Amino acid sequence: MFIGHYAPGFAAAGARNGPPLWLAAVATQLVDLAFFSFALAGIEHYRLIAGATATNWLDLYDLPYTHSLLGTAGFGLALGLAAFAVWRNRAMAVMVGALVVSHWLLDLLVHRPDLTLLGGPPRLGLGLWNVPLIEKPLELAITFGALAFYVRRTRPVARWAGLALGLLIVELIAFQAIDWFGVRTTTLAPAQQELALFAYAMVIAASALVGASRRRVA
Repeated sequence: MFIGHYAPGFAAAGARNGPPLWLAAVATQLVDLAFFSFALAGIEHYRLIAGATATNWLDLYDLPYTHSLLGTAGFGLALGLAAFAVWRNRAMAVMVGALVVSHWLLDLLVHRPDLTLLGGPPRLGLGLWNVPLIEKPLELAITFGALAFYVRRTRPVARWAGLALGLLIVELIAFQAIDWFGVRTTTLAPAQQELALFAYAMVIAASALVGASRRRVA
């Protein structure tokens, strides 16, 4: 699951009391932003093993902080409290926290058993990455279905609204294509984590542009 994580955020940003689109994008991917940062710092670890799953080669064997349900909930609580401190909107803050936790729940569908509840066994995961004929259409459907919901629930207020939306769509398609069809390697390098963080930053920036060019319909 990559761009599929944005689906709850797109839907939430179009809902009443929903967060700004850029904040929704941050919330839904906060766990992976932390994970790749932790991997760069040597705090969490993963391997690349040929054929680890049918969709990717990720062997996520050491993710006790970012991909435990407890850790994800902690990130959600922190971001929710930060959102409340800035916007003083309790409903929005709760939504932001829930968006962070949605990451773990969506990962539960696709990961092989490498997620945890508290950081140790049992390891959980339903393994849809091994069923790409289901996982890939599902990911595309929820992502662009949720984005369509956001577009229907908002209206453009800037001349460049269409360009901003187009940029976001192109980024989502391009980054997902790289994730699915890019060159595979079993060699870990910092550039891989940096590329992932760059991709998240680009989607957040495009989401900010889209959000700045549209207003929610009352």
